[in-house]
Order: sequence, then C-alpha cells, then structure tokens
Amino acid sequence: MVLEVKRLSRIFDNQNGVKNVSFYANEGETIGLIGKSGSGKSTILRTIAGLDKDYNGDIVIAGDKINGPHPEVGVVFQEARLFPWLTVLENVTFTLKGDSKGNNELAKKLLKQVGLSGAENLYVKELSGGMAQRVSIARAVAAKPGLLLMDEPFSALDAFTKMQLQDLMLDIWQEEKVTTVIVTHDIDEALYLCDRIILLSGKPGEVEREFVIDGPRPRDRASEELASMKKKILQTLQIEAVRV
Repeated sequence: MVLEVKRLSRIFDNQNGVKNVSFYANEGETIGLIGKSGSGKSTILRTIAGLDKDYNGDIVIAGDKINGPHPEVGVVFQEARLFPWLTVLENVTFTLKGDSKGNNELAKKLLKQVGLSGAENLYVKELSGGMAQRVSIARAVAAKPGLLLMDEPFSALDAFTKMQLQDLMLDIWQEEKVTTVIVTHDIDEALYLCDRIILLSGKPGEVEREFVIDGPRPRDRASEELASMKKKILQTLQIEAVRV
C-alpha cells in the first residue's frame, strides 16, 4: 500500500474542509477524488502533500506516518507553476540531483513522452497553456515519485487539449507505473482515468461512496458502462443528469 489516509479531519471556520475521511491507494492505482465545491478535495491533497499540517488523523506514505512534505510525493497543480527564467529542459531538471548529463537525457525522454520533443530550449512565455502543463507533468514524473498528486491539472484547458493530456497521462502511467491521486470536478475525466473514485459530500466533506471502475484502459468515453456509472454518481450527488 503506497498511501493510507486514516480518519482525516481538517475543518475551517466556514465549515469547509473534511471530516473523518479514510481511503487508500495501492501501488500503480489511480484514485479520483470528486465532489461538489467545498467538499474538501483540495484540502485532502494539501494535507497529503504536507502543505497543511493542522489536521487530525493519520497519513501514511510508503509505510511512514507523516506530518509534512515527503520525498516520495510529487505534485501537479492546476497552474503549471514553471520558472519563467528557465528553459523547458531546465524546468524539468530543476529538482533533480546527480549527473547533469543523465538528468538531461531523462528530461528529454519525458519531454518526448509528453509531446514536446524539440521544445527543450523554449521559455515559458513561448508556451501555450497546454504545453506548459505538459512541462509541469514531465517535471513531476522526472523525480520518480512513489506517489503523484494532481489537483485539477486539466481544468484550465480547452476540451480537446484536456482529452489529449488525459490520454498522455494514461501513457505515462502505463510506462512509469506511478501511483496517483487526482482531484477533479469532471466526472467523465474521473471515469476515464481512475481505478477507483472516492465521492465526497457535505460541508465538511465526508466519504459518501466509493466507485470501482473495472476494465482495461484506454476506455471508451461513450460506453454504456461509464454512462451508467456517471448516472449513479450524479444521483448520489443529487444532481439531475439533464443539468450537466
């Protein structure tokens, strides 16, 4: 087991946050966290990342009970958060230690995986939003994290770029076998990418239900199975499908 969250509670003055949340992620799994705004999805990710230490409960990563940043954890945020004074290649290798030649070769391999071969010497100002997020993903994977956290990484992108990056992540997961927890508001995205979905509801958010998505990937986005599961998720959230 790569990650175990046990009875996590973090409640703010406005009652946003989470209450008594427990779930786990096995090696190579992709776990989705979905729910309405204010249900605490990003709060959970921040605590796992060690960016918020003021919580109750336990977070265990690779067997270590933690209360702060863990070297095995990588994060991809909603915004790319690249260094504008560095090139694409330098952004990817920024946190890597050791042989610079080896680091550059690894970065070039990952940039090829994310469709940016030949863009190594570009600067952030020369990148589109989709390209910048591809660099951010390559940078996170370059550190070979045991656990990758993704906080709505595609929400700022147009629909076609979003689908391209979703397929890109499937390719990377297949190649690198990275255990991932992804926060998203997009039910279709969660159904397409994840092995299991943790559905949060209420304020503060609690685990309402877990959905298991069987079958190999890539999945048919228009399949009856995914449509049926989406309906169940919407019903659990008390949202009419016609409104989505």
